Amino acid sequence: MPINILMPALSPTMTEGKLSKWLKGEGDKVKSGDVLAEIETDKATMEVEAVDEGVLGKILVQAGTEGVAVNTPIAMLLGEGEKASDLKEITAETPRASNGKAPLPLANKTPNPITTAKPQPISGPSMTTSSSHGEPSSRIFASPLARRLAANAGVDLSKVRGSGPHGRIVKADIEGAGSGKGGAARGPISQPTTAGALPFEPAFELQPLSMMRKTIARRLTESKQQVPHYYLTVEVCLDALLDARTKLNSLSGDAGKLSVNDLLIKILAVALNKNPDCNVSYTDEGIKKYTSVDVAVAVAIPGGLITPVIRGADHKGLAQISADMRDLAGKAKSGKLTPEEYQGGTFSLSNLGMFGIREFIAVINPPQAGILAVGAGEQRAIVRDGQVVVATMMMATLSADHRAIDGATGAQMLKTFKNLVENPVAMIL
Repeated sequence: MPINILMPALSPTMTEGKLSKWLKGEGDKVKSGDVLAEIETDKATMEVEAVDEGVLGKILVQAGTEGVAVNTPIAMLLGEGEKASDLKEITAETPRASNGKAPLPLANKTPNPITTAKPQPISGPSMTTSSSHGEPSSRIFASPLARRLAANAGVDLSKVRGSGPHGRIVKADIEGAGSGKGGAARGPISQPTTAGALPFEPAFELQPLSMMRKTIARRLTESKQQVPHYYLTVEVCLDALLDARTKLNSLSGDAGKLSVNDLLIKILAVALNKNPDCNVSYTDEGIKKYTSVDVAVAVAIPGGLITPVIRGADHKGLAQISADMRDLAGKAKSGKLTPEEYQGGTFSLSNLGMFGIREFIAVINPPQAGILAVGAGEQRAIVRDGQVVVATMMMATLSADHRAIDGATGAQMLKTFKNLVENPVAMIL
């Protein structure tokens, strides 16, 4: 019997994804381990490998389709001796899944409650079948997510034209249908336009939201709404750190050179190790105190932001941190990070100094309880021992979750960070 290839869950929090590209076509032979397709999640583009051998008999979800729910069949694999014509004969029986899980049905097996006993013909997603009494009944093909969104928005599925495989209604169709009940379905809201939608609004072209941008918008909105932020700022002298960096790089030979960011990652990790009450996260059941310091570092990539994680950064040497950071940043910019490489950090660091930003405030990335924002090092006149001198100064701002980190606790950690930056040799103590 043909095998269903399902949309995989590529991370614990993934509920849907975008099928970016098929790397195999219908009729192609498939071996276990072959890469079948590329799936775009909210953070990265990942490859789907075949588990079984056979021939790719039917592609159910076309490349470019968004909002494909996890465990939804995306293709069918023919086993030895099976033919493409066998796919047409599969009706009552459901093919087994290649990952051993029971696949979600491609369509409801019972009439949708909003349809009538004798519906009028509807183009698109609705299909007419014969009942046991010989009378036609309507069956609407829609994904579970599309049905839930339609119910919440009051959208009549029978009036929506599906754009998914075989006319199946998907998330984008519901978003494009609007909230009017019984009205004609409108086109997707992500279509470009040249006319202003508001009075006196200039012409524009609407850029569709990527899955990453949607996730960033949702998570950061939730963070500002649900997490009680507070902010602490210190001014730090970088001269000793810059001297230490120059000396270390002169000793490294042909090895990769250390960046200021590499040293700041290490110093933040050591500061968190010395102040474990800041290496925490809040839950309704209690405060999680992490035994490992895993620093998530914000990296700008095309279309968004991602935070690869340097695990155990307080116990790693600077050369290892530098090598890990170069590897992770390269993967991030090419969209090849795996979930374990960008999830699970205990604290974040965001550095905009390379853009000339002097000072900024970052938004906490839940479930973490803190993020440190650092700006550019600038030479400024300061007063030291009653004398005006020139020093390279940097602004560092801590954003903390007041439910998990008290103000004095955050201030102590920031003080430790400042002392380590200004006396980097203290990291070995």
